[in-house]
Amino acid sequence: MVSDELRPMEAIADPEEAVERLEALHAGATRALQTALARYLDTREPPSPAERLQFRYPELRLTYQPAGPLPRLERATAKFQAPGVYSTTLTQPGYFRAYLLEQLRPLVRDYGAAIEVGLSAQEIPYPYVVEPGTDLGGSGVSASDLAALFPVPLLSVVGDEVADGLWREEPGEPRPLALFDGIRTDYSLRRLVHYTGSDWSEIQPWILLTNYHRYVHNFVRHALDRLAAGEGERLVLPGGVVVRQGDAAGADPEALIAASPWHRFQMPAYHLVSRGADGAPQGTTLVNIGVGPSNAKTITDHLAVLRPHCWLMVGHCGGLRQSQTIGDYVLAHGYLRRDRILDDLVPPDIPVPALAEVQIALQSAAAAVTGERAEALKRRLRTGTVVTYDDRNWELRFSQERRPINLSRAIAVDMESGTIAAQGFRLRVPYGTLLCVSDKPLHGEIKLPGSASAFYERAVAEHLEIGLATLDTLRADRAGLHSRKLRSFDEPPFR
Repeated sequence: MVSDELRPMEAIADPEEAVERLEALHAGATRALQTALARYLDTREPPSPAERLQFRYPELRLTYQPAGPLPRLERATAKFQAPGVYSTTLTQPGYFRAYLLEQLRPLVRDYGAAIEVGLSAQEIPYPYVVEPGTDLGGSGVSASDLAALFPVPLLSVVGDEVADGLWREEPGEPRPLALFDGIRTDYSLRRLVHYTGSDWSEIQPWILLTNYHRYVHNFVRHALDRLAAGEGERLVLPGGVVVRQGDAAGADPEALIAASPWHRFQMPAYHLVSRGADGAPQGTTLVNIGVGPSNAKTITDHLAVLRPHCWLMVGHCGGLRQSQTIGDYVLAHGYLRRDRILDDLVPPDIPVPALAEVQIALQSAAAAVTGERAEALKRRLRTGTVVTYDDRNWELRFSQERRPINLSRAIAVDMESGTIAAQGFRLRVPYGTLLCVSDKPLHGEIKLPGSASAFYERAVAEHLEIGLATLDTLRADRAGLHSRKLRSFDEPPFR
């Protein structure tokens, strides 16, 4: 048993100093844990109780005690819902520096919040500080040996209670400052590496999710063109393949993809990395999530801890209307959620609203890329409800499914979009869906073998371009994107 006796919290004058102090505390804690672990593997000398007290996440605490009524502010985030003490633990504060300052500055400026920083009582599990590629098994030490002496991941302290509205205020305990604490964030950072095949820190805040590998080829080609034009820093592919700006001209997209071991990873990700003037990431990531709502939930559970600005689903769907043509687009305004995977967390009777800013950007981008307007665009781009299933063979029970499809007025069917939108709503990440009709299951129209390649070459390239153009539009007005539609009445102050 390790004592919870820690140094008292330290009052900090301003947000910049607070983040610097958080960085120092996290660096000191991880360094102490790494040093003790390396020593034990080498000499079998365990950490002392005093050493183990250092293996703690830093804690950020804000106190808001107003002299009058709460300010009435229009913004969606960086707001207090009530007076009190708010707290969270943090990991990787250096990476999250721009995000933390973006939240802290308005809270101090507009509310006069007092800041305190210190070590928390929450231990850092040792697997979260082990360098990638380290083979602990080769040391002759078992996992149970390490678990007896070092902090380990405990499922009892990792959860989404705040995001899911299950958190309950306890007398004398601080209110949550953020949706995710340090240990929940670290859990997802490690899972992102496992699923995507690249370092979590390469993931950019503007995310495209697709269910088809052909989008990867077009994204890599787009990224190389951007780099060759002097935009962005580098392209990162699964397995650590990197193309920097100076090497992009003349690079072969097909050869790069072939050189990347993407097939080893369940949901490979590709990153066009760029940064803003404040050093914060502002590039684009494409994740090939594969097929099905399970993958869609899994990856968005983990992406959410990075607090991305937006994720968009750009994939294929079945068109449900006679008037649709293969290659047409579907802009989802609503979802009939038959995926079932989130029914306990976001019950199907909870509406998942369309976000106006995203919808407008998607439609405007479609008009700009296709060159079509008014009625011509309307023929190519249908808006309406998408039904998302957890069963790819839903057609085999069409006699049961016919009525809900009819009642919902659904115009397309897929297996991911409803899940991704519901996850965006649940985890407060702006979301949108633009699908491309690849077949018409109710009307016997499929992609004929002879025309499939031509269809994919045209439709996928144009579709991806619309998704990328949408993100460019949203990137130019990030403040307007973070909608109050996604916030609850007892929302934590941090976005």
